[in-house]
Amino acid sequence: MDYQHLLVEHDGPAAILTLNRPQRRNALSLELMLELIDCLDEIGRGKDARAVIIAASGKVFSSGHDLAEMAGQSITDYRHLFDVCTELMAKLQSIPQPVIAEVQGVATAAGCQLVAACDLAVAAEGATFATPGVKIGLFCTTPMVALTRAIGRKRAMEMLLTGRAVDAATAADWGLVNRVVAEKELRPTTLALAAQVASASSFTVGLGKQAFYSQIDLDQPKAYAYAKEVMSMNALAFDAQEGITAFLEKRTACWQGR
Repeated sequence: MDYQHLLVEHDGPAAILTLNRPQRRNALSLELMLELIDCLDEIGRGKDARAVIIAASGKVFSSGHDLAEMAGQSITDYRHLFDVCTELMAKLQSIPQPVIAEVQGVATAAGCQLVAACDLAVAAEGATFATPGVKIGLFCTTPMVALTRAIGRKRAMEMLLTGRAVDAATAADWGLVNRVVAEKELRPTTLALAAQVASASSFTVGLGKQAFYSQIDLDQPKAYAYAKEVMSMNALAFDAQEGITAFLEKRTACWQGR
């Protein structure tokens, strides 16, 4: 896979996708978002990668949409841009592999949305997060969707209405990221987390990820009705039977991904 604004490499079970527009603060241009969608789609269809890491080059994780692309456009252009952005955020959650954001700097607007939409996130101590669109007259409405689901109503509204940046420790306390580490420990920590989630059955992880997002917005009775059916089907799978048997026999399971 050869892209203009995206670097792709593999480290053990993880595919590392690095946003590579440092001169533009890794702004999510239309082309970069399309490259991410294409790359994630390819990874999702394959079996080589067991986890995905979204990283960024330079000092900024992502400044959000590329405002240079947004001046003086038509309603059709804007709808297309946000359609692609929405497709990208949905793709992060629809592929079977867990996706981990590795945040080394500023993540604002759609860049903050990208972090919120990932399954997991690790941030360096100096990372900051903001949805500052209100300051330029463009409310962060699409980032709001992922942000609200990650940190809740009141905290999301504070970020959205004030545009104020929050530091990494606050982001962890609010649930936007899973953990905060020293910058030199960022990649080792992210790789270790990727290896940990990749150690389980790929079939089970993919099934569980799909089930998580399918039930999250259902009311409790519907969520349980759905979850018990998924778990019943999961129990029939080879890897589930292998895992149960391995546990009872006190041996390491041999996953087949089915």
